[in-house]
Amino acid sequence: MEGSSSSDELSKISLRPLALSDIDDFMVWATDEKVPRFCTWEPYTSKEDGIKFIKEQVLPHPWFRAICLDNKPIGSIWVSSKSGNDRCRGELGYVLGSKYWGKGIATQAVKMVADTIFKEWTHLERLEALVDVNNVGSQRVLEKAAFQKEGVLRKYIVLKGRTWDIVMYSLLSTDRCQT
Repeated sequence: MEGSSSSDELSKISLRPLALSDIDDFMVWATDEKVPRFCTWEPYTSKEDGIKFIKEQVLPHPWFRAICLDNKPIGSIWVSSKSGNDRCRGELGYVLGSKYWGKGIATQAVKMVADTIFKEWTHLERLEALVDVNNVGSQRVLEKAAFQKEGVLRKYIVLKGRTWDIVMYSLLSTDRCQT
């Protein structure tokens, strides 16, 4: 079936730390014009910029993983922890190479994070994701992974020269994730 993935393919999905040695695989999705459409960043134009990002942002990040198919990175997923009064919250983000969209891979990766992050970071009570109102695919990913749509934050952030309306999704440590 087009647009779907076999359960065999989904069983080959894994998460692991993204390494500097993954730069060539990283550049496949980081240079794809479709991938960052709803992200804060623009497509990468040089391998040097990709190496710098991995060295300065990915490697020191406390929870940044490659989404892998047969151990080959095809995207990434991360959780950023808040601090102070907001320390009970973490923010989820993810990107996936466009050739893998619509196959259930992002949903599987989000479910994998949801199944582990509350165990690894016991201070977290809430995992949230903010999605552009026009990014219907990402909204479906979160809904399939048992995240609750909480509402629309109107004119929430200015990115890429425009003000975006954002949909807030959350998953609580007390919610049951359907894996």
